[in-house]
Amino acid sequence: MAIFLLIFLFLFTNLRAEERPFDVKQHLSTVTRYGAAKGGRHSNYVPAPDGCIPIHLNLVARHGTRAPTKKRIKELNNLEKQLEMLLSAAARNGLSLHKVPSWLKGWKSPWREKVNGGELIPEGEQELYDLGIRTRKLFPDLLSDDYHPDIYTIKATQIPRASASAVAFGMGLFRGRGSLGLDRHRAFSVVSESRASDTMLRFFDCCQRYEDYRKNQEPEVEKRREPVLDDISKSLTERYGLNFTWQHISSLWFLCKQEASLLDITDQACGMFSLSEVALLEWTDDMEVFILKGYGNSLNYRMGVPLLQDIVQSMEKAITAKEEKQVPGSYEKARLRFAHAETVLPFTCLLGLFLEEGHHGFKQIQREQSLQLPPRPPATRIWKGSDVAPFAGNNMLVLYSCPATNLSDEYFVQVLHNEEPIAMPGCDGLNFCPFQMFKDKIVAPHLEHDFDTLCTVNVEEPTPPTPPPEPSTDAEFTFYYM
Repeated sequence: MAIFLLIFLFLFTNLRAEERPFDVKQHLSTVTRYGAAKGGRHSNYVPAPDGCIPIHLNLVARHGTRAPTKKRIKELNNLEKQLEMLLSAAARNGLSLHKVPSWLKGWKSPWREKVNGGELIPEGEQELYDLGIRTRKLFPDLLSDDYHPDIYTIKATQIPRASASAVAFGMGLFRGRGSLGLDRHRAFSVVSESRASDTMLRFFDCCQRYEDYRKNQEPEVEKRREPVLDDISKSLTERYGLNFTWQHISSLWFLCKQEASLLDITDQACGMFSLSEVALLEWTDDMEVFILKGYGNSLNYRMGVPLLQDIVQSMEKAITAKEEKQVPGSYEKARLRFAHAETVLPFTCLLGLFLEEGHHGFKQIQREQSLQLPPRPPATRIWKGSDVAPFAGNNMLVLYSCPATNLSDEYFVQVLHNEEPIAMPGCDGLNFCPFQMFKDKIVAPHLEHDFDTLCTVNVEEPTPPTPPPEPSTDAEFTFYYM
């Protein structure tokens, strides 16, 4: 009996040790830092089968953690004034302020003195620099050649935080291979297209039909968010004795995300919300991303076809170089791109990743059907902005040559999402997909429309996404404070 008790205690202790405490920094949708999104996990990269070697790498990465934009800085400055007004109104009405968090009294926005915004912050630089170092460690033989712009093509959008991310990544990737400074850095080229014509990385800016869709949908998205924000405003009003509105809640949630992600502060704005409220607020953000940038409309991702075509063409060129036995150093080995959430999210959808219904969902997007919205908490969901496109989020597409194996095909594609292998529903759930199958099942169905035709304004719009079923009224959240 004593032995069984010891075994039970051992197992219980280990299970408890594996449980991780709730960390709001992992629940900030697309404002989540890369390290928080990874949850401290080491990459569980699975090596290719014996006899397979990587011959080309495509990278599509989001910029690293950035400062709030000028528009958002204004919102925070306005929140500062709104909070002062709430406190003054409560005092005039003779209400006690003992329930009000101390930080809120006299709070000033940390960004109130800033004139500009949106730039890559030091933490964002570090994210991309470290990613560059890890990428070289993942593929030491593939990335062993000395730098040349024809071997390592590096592209970024014209937005400074994207090009700065490209520079930080390149510094990590080529560290120790030059003669500049103690770390022996070297110079390298980063190419950008004009914002007005960058259909590869800023297709969302070049597609008028998408611009119209987004403008029409933004008010609808706000209507979906308002009931959640309104319910939370009532809870916070009762909890803290201030007359909060849903607009206050929206701004406080934004402040929470900025404080947690940029300043590592989680006990101020974030601390005002319960865990269940954080879950709902995160869901509203994920729902917005789904509708405006994800599976909510096939236009969202099909306008990214020029990027997908460019990736396939780069793979085909690598295969040609391999089969023609071109001289090493005379052909491209990596095409590295740095852009935005509006690039990474649609591209991830083009690959058919993070589908709630797996293979069935993939069939739906092949038919250009809008998918059902991500289920509302407490139901679990696969589509989470913190997983799909956190700051520095990325997709690597690795092309392998497998000439000395018993495999039916010689060339294979593996997708690493945020440095981890991910199964592709379009490749029958494989994460090591024959190149021809990748082209036939994932790429080809998206090529029915060219970019210009797709973005013509008078094309009929797909059906908007359907809301998920309401969760059971019997389901309840456990109520905690952070």
